[in-house]
Amino acid sequence: MHRVGSAGNTAGSSRPRKEKRFTYVLNDADNKKHCAGINCLSYLNASTSGTSDYLFTGSRDGTLKRWEPKNGVASFSATFESHVDWVNDSIIVGQNLVSCSSDTTLKVWNCLSDGVCTRTLRQHSDYVICLAAAEKNSNIVASGGLGGEVFIWDLDSALAPVAKSVDAKEDEAPNGNSGPALTTLCNVNSSSNLASTNGQSHGYSPIAAKGHKDSVYALAMNDTGNLLVSGGTEKVVRVWDARTGSKKMKLRGHTDNIRALLIDPTGRFCLSGSSDSMIRLWDLGQQRCIHSYAVHTDSVWALASTPSFSHVYSGGRDQSVYVTDLQTRESVLLCSNEHPILQLSLQEDMIWVATTDSSVYGWNSEGRTPSNLYQNGGSFLAGNLSFSRARASVEGSAPVPVNKEPSSIIPGVPAIIQHEILNNRRHVLTKDTAGSVKLWEITRGAVIEDFGKVSFEDKKKELFEMVSIPAWFTMDARLGCLSVHLDTPQCFSAEIYAIDLNVPGAQEDLKINLAQETLRGLLVHWSKRKQRSGSHGLSNGDTSTGKDVSLRNLPHPRSEVDDGAENHASQMLPSFEFSTVSPPSIITEGSSGGPWRKRITDLDGTESDIPWWIVDCVEHNRFPKENTKCGFYLHPAEGSPAPNITQGKLSAPRILRIHKVANYVVEKLDRPLDGNADSTFAMGLTSGQPQFSALDSSSRLGLKPWQKLKPSVLLPEMSLATVRAYVWKKPEDLILNYRVVQSR
Repeated sequence: MHRVGSAGNTAGSSRPRKEKRFTYVLNDADNKKHCAGINCLSYLNASTSGTSDYLFTGSRDGTLKRWEPKNGVASFSATFESHVDWVNDSIIVGQNLVSCSSDTTLKVWNCLSDGVCTRTLRQHSDYVICLAAAEKNSNIVASGGLGGEVFIWDLDSALAPVAKSVDAKEDEAPNGNSGPALTTLCNVNSSSNLASTNGQSHGYSPIAAKGHKDSVYALAMNDTGNLLVSGGTEKVVRVWDARTGSKKMKLRGHTDNIRALLIDPTGRFCLSGSSDSMIRLWDLGQQRCIHSYAVHTDSVWALASTPSFSHVYSGGRDQSVYVTDLQTRESVLLCSNEHPILQLSLQEDMIWVATTDSSVYGWNSEGRTPSNLYQNGGSFLAGNLSFSRARASVEGSAPVPVNKEPSSIIPGVPAIIQHEILNNRRHVLTKDTAGSVKLWEITRGAVIEDFGKVSFEDKKKELFEMVSIPAWFTMDARLGCLSVHLDTPQCFSAEIYAIDLNVPGAQEDLKINLAQETLRGLLVHWSKRKQRSGSHGLSNGDTSTGKDVSLRNLPHPRSEVDDGAENHASQMLPSFEFSTVSPPSIITEGSSGGPWRKRITDLDGTESDIPWWIVDCVEHNRFPKENTKCGFYLHPAEGSPAPNITQGKLSAPRILRIHKVANYVVEKLDRPLDGNADSTFAMGLTSGQPQFSALDSSSRLGLKPWQKLKPSVLLPEMSLATVRAYVWKKPEDLILNYRVVQSR
């Protein structure tokens, strides 16, 4: 323990900029499955791939997955991981898969690769919601999103090889952040090492279709790629010349948001689905709606048509898929799902259905001859008014689905919908959509106990511990799984004694910094491979002449250690070993191209975008020494004959146990540990209340002085931080009272 000067320590308090955040995402034990709702579906036919049929699914968990459907069973093939937020849409363009995300980017992937992103396209300033492509023009893609932005990309130009100039590197800020670029193209080589280039210097930017005043939710393009339609919150269908981005017409008729669009192969007819529950068929030549179909009882979010555009399959918030003959208006309920439907993919006699659930369902669709669906009865004529279907449903005449069960299911993992960080700041209690409650240890990314379907609140109360550890991380479950966010320097504020982690042979006073050991566990593969490859590149695009490089290499002052124990253990501790079977992914900000995501086992040591403060911590055992001290006063209890042994305020680690403070007092009072057999020692808090009781007479200094305690006396295993948080409960400095009590 150390005395605290009145001025306080201000060294290292100047932090002119906020450093880049580091996030790790914990994956479920079966990472071959999605763990959040499926937003999009794309299908690659064997005739295009040259190998097999492939289904691509994009999820709110931030990943895309490739599946190989055979004989009614879809087997996992690959994960495409680079987006750092929800994947909202995807589309096949030639041999490429293009995806868009709430992280504001489009990403291009080789469909047949093992999941390597070949380019990141940046132009949107907000969430990118939808994509469209031309069937016969494999280099045109349109993207739309929030803020009314619609861009038309020429992939041949956008994906042209680029090289970053030396001048561009030198122009970057010391922390790796360059100024805002109009367009940034990010190249990823075969090892997924990221490099960036400013799109302006490359000379390419997409065509902007300007006119939307609000969010765009749906796009569609004709086969040749010269016509684009868009819809969103403005309730109108806008038609554009995709070659120039110029407006052609606006089609009015819907009374709510437009959520889905289709164009027939000729570019003459357009289908739209809306939150007003209506499907409308438009003749673009006549610039008017020629049919309205009241099929659904709620918002229509997904449309798919037969190749001849004779029938439309539709789904939405009412959890139902209907098939409607566009000529005869005859409609039939194909199937009912348990969740709202987000997207449909029709492939011959199978229709794949994406919902807010993490599973994907395949239903028999009779896609080649949908008229067969009407032979068993149960069909009805779609009305012209939206309330007609809703009224029929209320009156009990809702149709019976053709299919009772899906013919194929790609199962997912239930998404986490509730979580609570426990007081020890290492364990997190979660509840998923299936109602299962689990306990996670986030310092090694594993579920340590599955409680099944129990009360989340009751279990939280049961697991309550009266301990106080600083909040060294933040957390969310936006991706359907746990994302743990670390920000420097506050993430380094939490320490714990090694013996509390059951570290074999650890000294009693050895302290472990939770963030440091967690980072070492996350980056152990990166660090080993970096050493083998001999990579010495600085992070975030810094050069050897960067302004702050020399500051990083300065030795950091050691924090005061009251007992002479070392703060760092050289070996990897079991409590910080992450699984290699289901490894977590890391998310961090790139040099100038925005954030990226990668599994820890896929890190090859060449990544130069790891934030410098992470590298400093993992490789050089250097990190900001946050104030982990607690100031307090030691006074004899009122009426006690014991002398005052200190002058002024003392300082000790927040995790210091009360029994350590007691031993300190004993030493100052010059009483040996095996002291007077007739004396006991008690500590309490001054709070304006009557003094605390003495210890039970069987608790003696010479034996085990803290075996029996009355409730009013501080427990020996309490830390100073725990006492301050749960007993003292005041903003003022902690005051501890001591007394020597004679046994009866």
